[in-house]
Amino acid sequence: MIPDKAPGEHVLHASGDLKKEAHIPSFEKYKELYIRSVESPEEFWGDVAKDFFWKTKYTGKFLDYNFDVTKGEIFVKCMEGATTNICYNVLDRNIYEMKLGDKVAFYWEGNEPGDEKTVTYRELLQQVCKFANVLKSQGVKKGDRVSIYMPMVVELVVAMLACARIGAVHSIVFAGFSAESLCERIMDSQCCILITADGFYRGDKLINLKLIADEALQKCRDKSFTVEKCIMLKHLTKEDEAWSGSLSPPAKRACPDLLQSSHFPFFHLNLFLAHLDISTLLQGVLFEGLPTYPDVSRMWEIVDKYHISKFYTAPTAIRLLMKYGSEPVQKYKRTSLKILGTVGEPINPEAWQWYYSVVGEKRCPVVDTFWQTETGGHVMTPLPAATPMKPGSATFPFFGVVPAILNESGEELEGPSEGYLVFKQPWPGVMRTVYGNQERFETTYFKKFPGYYVTGDGCRRDKDGYYWITGRIDDMLNVSGHLLSTAEVESALVEHEAVAEAAVVGRPHPVKGESLYCFVTLNDGINYNQKLEGELKKQVREKIGAIATPDYIQNAPSLPKTRSGKIMRRVLRKIACNERDLGDVSTLADSSVIEQLFDNRCCTAV
Repeated sequence: MIPDKAPGEHVLHASGDLKKEAHIPSFEKYKELYIRSVESPEEFWGDVAKDFFWKTKYTGKFLDYNFDVTKGEIFVKCMEGATTNICYNVLDRNIYEMKLGDKVAFYWEGNEPGDEKTVTYRELLQQVCKFANVLKSQGVKKGDRVSIYMPMVVELVVAMLACARIGAVHSIVFAGFSAESLCERIMDSQCCILITADGFYRGDKLINLKLIADEALQKCRDKSFTVEKCIMLKHLTKEDEAWSGSLSPPAKRACPDLLQSSHFPFFHLNLFLAHLDISTLLQGVLFEGLPTYPDVSRMWEIVDKYHISKFYTAPTAIRLLMKYGSEPVQKYKRTSLKILGTVGEPINPEAWQWYYSVVGEKRCPVVDTFWQTETGGHVMTPLPAATPMKPGSATFPFFGVVPAILNESGEELEGPSEGYLVFKQPWPGVMRTVYGNQERFETTYFKKFPGYYVTGDGCRRDKDGYYWITGRIDDMLNVSGHLLSTAEVESALVEHEAVAEAAVVGRPHPVKGESLYCFVTLNDGINYNQKLEGELKKQVREKIGAIATPDYIQNAPSLPKTRSGKIMRRVLRKIACNERDLGDVSTLADSSVIEQLFDNRCCTAV
C-alpha cells in the first residue's frame, strides 16, 4: 500500500529546517507510525488519548465495527464508555494546566481592514461560560440540538464551545445558504433554538442574515415545526442597519471531535490561518471577509500582519488569486510562512505549482489534504516534513486510514489503477450515523460496496503508490469547495412553472473547479428567453443559495435517455464540455437528440 522507500524522482521535498522542527521528520518515521496505527490501533490511539482529560475510561474493546450491510446494522464503536468534554480539554486545561490563560487563542480579522479583535484563552473561557449559562437559561440541556447560522465572528466560536460545554449538539449552517436551505437543516436537526446574527458584509455586499432567518423560521412553521427560541447577535453598526432594508437535502453527520487537533500536529504556538474552515483553537486567525476585498493583496497583508506560519485555503481561492499574477503576493514578505495547505476539492497541478512557487517561494511544502465532513478529519494527506510531494496528489493515507481502489464490480485493484476510493476500516473520527436517519447512512456510504466505506470520490494510484483524487463520481458537484446535489438543483429548476424537466451536470471551471451546466426542457407553449433565464437563476438562488446559481442554462427540447427512460448524464457532461467522443451510446433511445443539443450549446456563462 505504501512504498518501502519514498520515491527519489519527480518529487519535491521540504527543507532541512522544517524537518528539524517537525514531529514526524521523515518518510520512514511516517511509515513506522502508520503501520502501527492500522495494525495496533488500540496502542496507537491510546497514546494519542493520553493527551486528553477523560472523566471515565473506556471499557471493553477499543475498536469494534461492521462495514458490511449484508452482516447487519452498520456501526462503529471506539473507546465505548469513555467520556470527556472537548470544551474543557481545549480551554480549561490550556489555562490551568498549561498556564496559557494570557496567550492568544485566536485573532479575529473583520471584513474591513482595521476591524480586528484579539481573544486570549481566559477571555474565551469567560465568554463561553457566559453564553453556556444563557443557553441553559433558555432551557437548552444535554442532547438538545442547536442550529448556528452565523458569519465568521468570535461569537460563532463561543457558541460552538458553549454547546460543547453543556453537552448540546450544534449544527452549523453555512451563512451563504438560502432561507429554504436553512429551513431544511433546522427541520432535519429538530433544533430547539437558532443562533444567528443581524447581518454581515462579504466584501462590499451586505448579507441580511436576520431577514433570511425570519423567512426560514416562517417556512418551518408552514411545515408544522416551530423553533422555540432564537438568539440574535447584533453585529452590524447603526449605519449598516440603515442600508439593510435595500437589500443538498442536508445530512447531519454524527462525528466525534476528539482528534481534530491531531491533523496539524507539526509545531507549537504558531499561527494558523484557515480561510475557509471554522476550526476551533488552532492558534489561528478567524477571517470574516473575502480574499479579494478590498483588494487582491488582502490575504498576504494578513499573513504579514499576524506572522502567519500556516496558510490553509481552497483551490478555488488559489485559482482566483492566480488570475492577478504574482505582483499582489510579492508586495508582502510572507517570511513567517512555513506550511501551505489546500482543501475542499482536488487541486490542479498548475495551481499547485503557483501556490508553491509564488506564495511559498519554493520553501513551504504544500499539504494537499483530502477529507470529508463525514471523516471527521484528514484521511489522505502529505505530512509536511515527511512526505515527498507531487503537485496535485494527496499522496498517502493519514494514520488509521486504510484506503482501497475498487472497480465497478467491487473488486480491489492493485498497483497503478483508477476507480472508486473506499476505506476498509474505521478510525476514531469517522462518522457514526446520519442524525436521525440510519437507513440513509447505510444506503449512502455502505450499500454499493458491502464491507467498505464509500467516499463517493474517484481516485487514481500511480506507479509510486501516490493517490490522486479525481473528483466526485456520484450525483454531487464540487463548486468552490461546496458540495452541491445535482438532484437538489434540478428540483429547484423543475419547481418553476415553465420547466417540465431538468438535468444538471458539472463543467470544468478555471476558478471554481466545477460550474453548473443546466439543461431544461420547457412545457409546451413556453418560449425560452432571457427573462425566463433570469427567473430560473433566481429560483435556484432562493431555494438553495447563491453558491448554486447556474453558470449555464441550455434550452433542451429533449434530453438523451435510455430506452428505459433514464437520463444519460454521462452524455450530457460530454455535450457541456463540447466533447464529441461520447463513448457507447447504443442504449440511447433517440440519437437525433444529441446533435440538437450540440447545436444549442451554451458557449458563454449566463
